[in-house]
Amino acid sequence: MKKEKKPGFFIRSAEKLNNAYEKSLEKNDPIYLEPIHKKEESEERVLKCGSIDVYFLLIVIALASFGAVMSYSASFYTAEAETGDSLYYVTRHIGYMLLAVVGTTPFVILARPSFWRMFSMAAYIGAIILLLAVLVVGTEGGGANRWIQIGPITLQSSEIAKVAVVMFLALIMSKYEKKIELSQRFGGHFRYGVFYPVLVIGSLCGLVMLEKHLSGLIIIGLLGLTVMFLGGADKKWMLSICVLGVLAVLVVLLFSDYAQERVMTWLFIEKADPQGAAWQTWQGLYAIGSGGLFGVGLGNSRLKYGYVSEPQNDFIFTIICEELGFIGAAMVIVLFALLLWRGYKIAASAPDKFTSLVAYGLVTHIALQAVLNLAVVTNSMPNTGIALPFFSSGGNAQMIQVFEMGIVLSISRYSYVKK
Repeated sequence: MKKEKKPGFFIRSAEKLNNAYEKSLEKNDPIYLEPIHKKEESEERVLKCGSIDVYFLLIVIALASFGAVMSYSASFYTAEAETGDSLYYVTRHIGYMLLAVVGTTPFVILARPSFWRMFSMAAYIGAIILLLAVLVVGTEGGGANRWIQIGPITLQSSEIAKVAVVMFLALIMSKYEKKIELSQRFGGHFRYGVFYPVLVIGSLCGLVMLEKHLSGLIIIGLLGLTVMFLGGADKKWMLSICVLGVLAVLVVLLFSDYAQERVMTWLFIEKADPQGAAWQTWQGLYAIGSGGLFGVGLGNSRLKYGYVSEPQNDFIFTIICEELGFIGAAMVIVLFALLLWRGYKIAASAPDKFTSLVAYGLVTHIALQAVLNLAVVTNSMPNTGIALPFFSSGGNAQMIQVFEMGIVLSISRYSYVKK
């Protein structure tokens, strides 16, 4: 009979430190003063760590691999024209992806559910600081002020805000679950299920609105409402919040010439200047329409040669449609649908309400952004600069998306079992 191989010294040491950290949190961390599970349930169940969800990992790998292939196919002409190196964009794309994988793997292996509770607070505080910093030292581009330049790295703080709104709201909705269920307005469901969550969403959306980042405002707002809904917020109050959200978007449109131009181009595309504001939209539609059922072949796109603007970024889906046709487009949609399905399965079997809401929210973020990107490139909504996850080039956005999927994989390892 073979002896079971013991884990290495460093793995054993890391596990001991993690267990000690967990016990310390349970005794001293104020988050644990009100357990998520009822006392009688907690006494009968124990947290068990298993393996990651392999199916979810394979779907993420498939999306990332498909994205890398299309990144090269869509970008090599633009990269050659701009930098003299046809591999410039795909090298950066793969490099950021690998860097994110290396940075995320330790969290997947070692992080317990309690760690993500602490991380959610740090993410929210960090997002607020970075959003404020953008207003002071941000870099302007495309009519908006959204980026912070730190040496060679360009950081878009709204990407961090998307993760923060999901995780911090999950923390609030899970910690105060019992109080949210109370009928009292100010001591129960309104205060904890509406007022506190709206403060979180409003603080992030308000700062993003000052950056004139309409797509970021919409995504953060929708993610916040998703977590509130799943967390048990009163539906009547949520309807009021939705109305206020629409009004906030209208305010942005009222004071932003940049956003107004995009909306008017969308509404009156036939009258818009095809050589000016409507150029990118029309060229994208031509690319989608010319693909047919099977496309013109991988690498054979004609419209990426100076017609579709920055084909490696927000409009990469149009190049997929042109080169791989309806079949390629369907493959992209099916992969995102599978990611959503498997991610929701992980969320449904998560060990507690906090981790469940986090998994639901983060997977919804990827799916929502994919849907909005497809809506933009097909002119179903105004062109607001929404990237296609795992496909569009963009350093910090790619890395954060990989990290989000790492959090879901980390959650997939844990479950409660009866003693």
